Amino acid sequence: MDELAFSDATTLVSRIKSKQISSLELLEHYIARMDRINPEVNAIVVTQLDKARARAQAADAALARGEDWGPLHGLPMTVKESYDLTGLPTTWGNPVMKDNIAVSDAVACERLQSAGAVIFGKTNVPIHLADFQSYNEVYGTTNNPHDLGRTPGGSSGGSAAALAAGLTGLEMGSDIGGSIRNPAHYCGVFGLKPTWGILPMRGHAMPGVLTMSDISVIGPMARSAEDLLLALDITGGADDLHNPGWKLELPVAQQKSLGDFRVAVWLDQGFAPVDQSVQDRVLKVAKLVEAAGGQVDYDARPDFDAATSHDHYFHLLHAAMSARQPEEVFAEALNKRQSLAPDDMSDPARLTRASTQFYRDWHAHNEQRTHLRWAWHEFFKQYDILLTPMCVTSAFPHDQNPRISQRQITVNNEQRPYMDNLFWAGLTGVSYLPSTVVPTGPDSQGLPVGVQVVSREMGDKITIEFARLVHQQIGGFVPPSRYTD
Repeated sequence: MDELAFSDATTLVSRIKSKQISSLELLEHYIARMDRINPEVNAIVVTQLDKARARAQAADAALARGEDWGPLHGLPMTVKESYDLTGLPTTWGNPVMKDNIAVSDAVACERLQSAGAVIFGKTNVPIHLADFQSYNEVYGTTNNPHDLGRTPGGSSGGSAAALAAGLTGLEMGSDIGGSIRNPAHYCGVFGLKPTWGILPMRGHAMPGVLTMSDISVIGPMARSAEDLLLALDITGGADDLHNPGWKLELPVAQQKSLGDFRVAVWLDQGFAPVDQSVQDRVLKVAKLVEAAGGQVDYDARPDFDAATSHDHYFHLLHAAMSARQPEEVFAEALNKRQSLAPDDMSDPARLTRASTQFYRDWHAHNEQRTHLRWAWHEFFKQYDILLTPMCVTSAFPHDQNPRISQRQITVNNEQRPYMDNLFWAGLTGVSYLPSTVVPTGPDSQGLPVGVQVVSREMGDKITIEFARLVHQQIGGFVPPSRYTD
């Protein structure tokens, strides 16, 4: 196996700093793999190789002078296409934006580079970052490295695929509807959806937009839990508007082993049923806690109705997504809303209303969201961690039917709506909760399965530590066999 390609960022930086390998050598190693593997995976879609080579050489020269740039000194890495990088296009997969060339770096990219990173490219997304797959007319389709006929997830699908295929050392994604978490699950890597608002999103937005979107977050993706923690510490904290007024000081886990955790388990949901193969992995992690002497409760639930929570998420999500739409698309939806019958409660009608709701309606859902947040607050007084599925199946075959309502997935040998996957993302996303996806190895089809590890708001590091301890027990990231040589 190509140990260099599949090492985590923490290990790679240690090797660079100890001069076992140079930054430039590692960059060239990734470039060679990219030249060989990326044409069929199509994960990395934009590069800045000359700039990266010059920076890698500078990192090596600095190290030779005894200078340490920081915790990512000389690490070659990529970021999601939706991040601004000076001189590169930021299209969000939309052909209309193919000439949108960034004139500055996103704040997260600035912080990564200030910590020593060498950003050499950007990874693929679906149009408007709005799918569980990653394909668009600008850059084409990204394939899952474990099975090229299947999705790597979305919208950070290129990010997860690049990590899984050993094409990059670290990644930054974003998440509003599982866009970090479902690709991490489908590709067998680690992903953190942070508590909303703790990582500045400036430079990850449509052109000219400075307001942070509701629900949406940015966060790291990696081949280890240690890397998630490293990237969180580097990119987290107030943007300039709030500096020096507040400082991010996330609590660290006090638990020393899995047996010290109080864990609740939410395995399945009637209106979004989960394939038994995925449920089995959630159970596997729960049994690790039990075997270690920890407290595990399979019946505990926060004090709210799951369907009601999902309805609030649905309305808040589509309100946020509609703000990204061109004016003519919104106007068309508004006209459609005006023609809806009052008793039309079909999925298209609900989507139209959610995408064009008045502020008073949005405010009502936001108020109920705050009630959900307090219910979770009470829940996490009794439990440190909640374990859930991330998606209802492992990676599914590509399906680019333009009518998403017609797409289906196979769950326990039955056909289910494509959007069932959204429940497990929205359950925690609507309430701003942090969650880490930890890989648990391949299923009977050879496809990765991840488990979602959730904690209270600001409990990001607790979810990461739990994932790290699980990783120690069951092995974590497993490279795709086709790319290990």
